[in-house]
Amino acid sequence: MGPLKPDLAQLVIGLVCFFLIFGILGAVLLPRIEKVLGERRDATEGGVERAEAARAEAQRVYEEFQAELTAARHEAAVIRQTTIEEGAAMIARLRVEGQEVRDRMVAEAQVQLAADRVLAEAELREDVVRLAGELAGRVIGEPVAELPRTRAIADEFFAAHEAKADARA
Repeated sequence: MGPLKPDLAQLVIGLVCFFLIFGILGAVLLPRIEKVLGERRDATEGGVERAEAARAEAQRVYEEFQAELTAARHEAAVIRQTTIEEGAAMIARLRVEGQEVRDRMVAEAQVQLAADRVLAEAELREDVVRLAGELAGRVIGEPVAELPRTRAIADEFFAAHEAKADARA
């Protein structure tokens, strides 16, 4: 018998063994292979889908963050503008109060200066009258300060002096 004419018993045994092995492989091994291939397909396609879902979630979170950031920037700008306006109003109010205090202090100082000037002028007149009387007494050789006319002469002198000062002004 040769390869072209096989023995019928060997051929039947070979075919039975072939179909038996093919059946065992088809029933046991092929489902396992299909299962592993399916898991791999799920892992790759599912991984892509999960990655796409994660990317979409990240994009959504990023957009929310950008919206919150924009809102926070707007709120900060509003707060900054309000603070600037309040600061300007406070500066203006304090400036007005400072002007009022300054004007009041200047007015009080002018009143005080006028009062001090009147007092100083009165004291100076008295000193001038006394010194003039003493000098006149030394020149004449007699005390002139006690004479009633001495005060009248000094008052006339001061009145004439004030009239000249008023005419200049």
